[in-house]
Amino acid sequence: MSETSKTPLLDTVRSPADLRGLDVKDLRQFADELRAETVDAVSVTGGHLGAGLGVVELTTAIHYLFDTPDDILIWDVGHQCYPHKILTERRDRIRTIRQGGGLYGFTKRTESVYDPFGAAHSSTSISAGLGFAVSGELQKKEGRNVIAVIGDGAMSAGMAYEAMNNAAVTGSRLIVILNDNDMSIAPPVGGLSAYLSRLISSRSFRSVRQLTMMLAEKFPRQIERAAQRAEEYARGLLTGGTLFEELGLYYVGPIDGHNLDHLIPVLKNVRDDPQGGPILVHCVTKKGKGYEPAESSADRYHGVGKFDVVTGELYKAPSNAPSYTKVFANALVKEAQKDDRIVAITAAMPSGTGLDLFGKAFPARTFDVGIAEQHAVTFAGGLAADGMKPFCAIYSTFLQRGYDQIVHDVAIQKLPVRFAMDRAGQVGADGQTHAGSFDIAYLGCLPGFVLMACSDESELVHMVATAVAIDDRPCGFRYPRGEGVGLDMPEEGVPLEIGKGRIVREGNSVAILCYGQRLQDSLTAADELAARGWSTTIADARFAKPLDEDLIRRLAREHEVLITVEEGSVGGFGSFVAQFMSHDGLLDRGTLKFRPMVQADRFFDQDKPEKQVEAAGLSTRHIVRTALTALGQDIGEIDLTA
Repeated sequence: MSETSKTPLLDTVRSPADLRGLDVKDLRQFADELRAETVDAVSVTGGHLGAGLGVVELTTAIHYLFDTPDDILIWDVGHQCYPHKILTERRDRIRTIRQGGGLYGFTKRTESVYDPFGAAHSSTSISAGLGFAVSGELQKKEGRNVIAVIGDGAMSAGMAYEAMNNAAVTGSRLIVILNDNDMSIAPPVGGLSAYLSRLISSRSFRSVRQLTMMLAEKFPRQIERAAQRAEEYARGLLTGGTLFEELGLYYVGPIDGHNLDHLIPVLKNVRDDPQGGPILVHCVTKKGKGYEPAESSADRYHGVGKFDVVTGELYKAPSNAPSYTKVFANALVKEAQKDDRIVAITAAMPSGTGLDLFGKAFPARTFDVGIAEQHAVTFAGGLAADGMKPFCAIYSTFLQRGYDQIVHDVAIQKLPVRFAMDRAGQVGADGQTHAGSFDIAYLGCLPGFVLMACSDESELVHMVATAVAIDDRPCGFRYPRGEGVGLDMPEEGVPLEIGKGRIVREGNSVAILCYGQRLQDSLTAADELAARGWSTTIADARFAKPLDEDLIRRLAREHEVLITVEEGSVGGFGSFVAQFMSHDGLLDRGTLKFRPMVQADRFFDQDKPEKQVEAAGLSTRHIVRTALTALGQDIGEIDLTA
């Protein structure tokens, strides 16, 4: 070990087994070093920082007291798992996190035995943990602990409460740790709270409580219930845990999640509790804890790019093009200035969706419903039913969580809810769980929907205006993560004619009909095909539903090859086009060669977006290859590797 090492204790710990070899008095120093290593690693790679900093002491205490990986530890969402990864035999790779071929930014089962359940969407940990707990009972895995750490807003989702309710019914042994990092439900914590938590979690208290309940059972039913109510009420007054007790979990807390002198004895009591059943330990933490730039930041460095450790200053490459997210937000603000019925809804992602900008302009018309996509959709439906114009801004991948509500509460009733789907297509470092790959297919199958995809930032402005104008049915428009292509922006949006695309370039041999953000690659492909003597028409579909049938007929009849391109799964735009052409008889003549291009039928790991597009088979060279193959060209002699 180097004499100049800034992390001498951490350097001796490769795994939780090594950590458990330390003296308890050394844990404070260890946690400080783990925090410093987390900050330094994320400064190199970028990623989720604030949530991880908030659970450094909790991570240390859990791995010190529980026999991981034999004991099951599940992190909700997973973006708070960076300290956990450093501690579980992955420190040597932590500076590859969210990079191509590197560690995943969330928990992933195939990455480590210390990640028993993959997560990247919120509020799943208690359900999964209960699954492990019940499985352990059925398989007689005696003595195994199951710990689910949930927090960072995840308790705002209904799924967490569904799981707690079921856990109470099963009575299975499950430890739920609520990482409460926004002080929203926590009374003040301190010495008295810590004492009460140790007392309530102790074996003696549990035994006395059990004895009291047993004695009460000997009395008439009304006395038994009164005794139970009195005990619960008294504990509720002292600790604030009445809600969780009503759900059927034994509540312990709140405790200071950064004070190891509080954490260790309470978690030890919970670990050694002989009573069984689900227990909830309420820890109050501070997001971004221990790193001043994160603590003072509005979002506590929830997600950051690379930064300077000393100053906290973010490194940002200069760009002349605005992000699609900001283009959407600014366009919606302009529309809302003209129409006071426009309202905006986000599910705990105001900055991620750009609605923080809308909220500054129209605070009374902006609604952050928490991590509750199902509620967000039906809430928007209610607004639309009463004449408002709701824009539900939710990432494509997160909107999947509200699909039942989209069908039953919006589509069937033909309510004009506008779904703004950010992060369409591949998303780079956030990887497979955050990629917007399926919205074209899962919304396109619903009757009455209008679906749009922008090919550039200027088109997005017009699609926002189009969505405002659609007042008789639901609609959705998708746009990618990242920056636009650098076009001049219109002063204001102009509603597009519903179901009408546009010709971008005229040709006569090959037709490429693009839906969404791969238009620029299609134009480059047309240049390469032209260099080889093939004249190419490029069309921007704009709409997947309704289709521009006249445009498709023209492209099919006037060209030898018709290719559709979309950054989405099979079952989307290309399938809609094929369905139409089949029934319209356009495929009956033997001269047209139709080739739908969709992303490869698999999930894609994190990487640079351009590499993900390449892996998906949707890059310029793939478009050129598809066209030449359809034309019967021998591509073996043509260099398409650039």
